[in-house]
Amino acid sequence: MQGLYALKPWYSRRLGRIVRFAVDRNISPDVFTLVGIVGAVLAAVCVALGCWLPALLMLGVRLGGANLDGAVARAREVSRPWGFVLNEIGDRSSDLIVFGGLFVLAARTAGVTSGAAILTCVAAAAATLPTTASLAAAGAGATRRNGGPFGKTERCLAVVVATALPGLLVWICAIVIAGSLLTAALRLRAAHRELRGTAA
Repeated sequence: MQGLYALKPWYSRRLGRIVRFAVDRNISPDVFTLVGIVGAVLAAVCVALGCWLPALLMLGVRLGGANLDGAVARAREVSRPWGFVLNEIGDRSSDLIVFGGLFVLAARTAGVTSGAAILTCVAAAAATLPTTASLAAAGAGATRRNGGPFGKTERCLAVVVATALPGLLVWICAIVIAGSLLTAALRLRAAHRELRGTAA
């Protein structure tokens, strides 16, 4: 179950011109990691203010930066272990920053101690589980898994919908929590099967 991650090859092709531009000018992949984080910060501000369309655009920048750092590193043949570390830190930081904006929106519209605000914090924590599962499995020698059913792209979409319809924030957070738990469980199950086969 790849979810919207199945669109990544198509999305990567759309970014091909930027990759070629970066290669021609020897632009570091780390620049795009930073662009993704800046996009997340701007998206969080838009989310906190309840401006869903600018939030959508800035989340596009956030996802574009997350996609381009690896694509540029591969195209320039400068992939390195530390680049992987920076990429992961950038991705996780961006997720938390965006959910921080969602928490501010919940606090503004329903109150700091409201169910919506509390569930936003739970959703932010749950959103880290799929990647935690993938990295733990990769550390044990399994394939590093990405994608759905509820991965990074789906989380961004959920944030945009919550920004546009803050009255549904509790339900959207519940979807994020359930989707993240399901995704983490599926990744762990796949990793368990792979590692068990390797051990055999």
